[in-house]
Amino acid sequence: MIEHLETDRLILRPWREEDADDLYTYASDPDIGPPAGWPPHTSVEHSREIIRTIFSAPETYAVCCKEDRKPIGSIGLHRNDLAESDDEYELGYWLGKPFWGRGYMPEAVRELLRHGFEELGMTTIWCAYYDGNVKSKRVQEKVGFVYHHTCEEVPVPLMNEIRIGHVNYMTKERWEKLNESN
Repeated sequence: MIEHLETDRLILRPWREEDADDLYTYASDPDIGPPAGWPPHTSVEHSREIIRTIFSAPETYAVCCKEDRKPIGSIGLHRNDLAESDDEYELGYWLGKPFWGRGYMPEAVRELLRHGFEELGMTTIWCAYYDGNVKSKRVQEKVGFVYHHTCEEVPVPLMNEIRIGHVNYMTKERWEKLNESN
């Protein structure tokens, strides 16, 4: 994994254990994890464990404002259920509530798409959201993801629920066309 990615306002860098306090500040909010399919963090130590076990995965980044470089969210590319071949990834992200509505997540997503297509050689990047997660849906619309399908019964094991999931995707060709016009 590269050291970090950069946009006009953001640094996307690997998570570090010393980020646990900042992670807990945002990930303990019940408006953050549950819409994305995971329970709120219960302690700083819980957040530290997530950094060690989940956020240590390749291509997983802390989303940080350039001013202070402190994490305000997370973004990553993963080989999950939707990524069916070696040249496909699934994109996941979340952002702390105080930073909603500022365009940070579309900015971070655009950079991760660029990284995935130009530097990692991906042909398709998938992204999904659960029914009712309007903010995640809106991010995907803003950056140009295309609707693929809806799953009526998606298990959400960390929440012990079944939900409706909406799946979108971006091909390298579509991404290139969108960037030609910008």
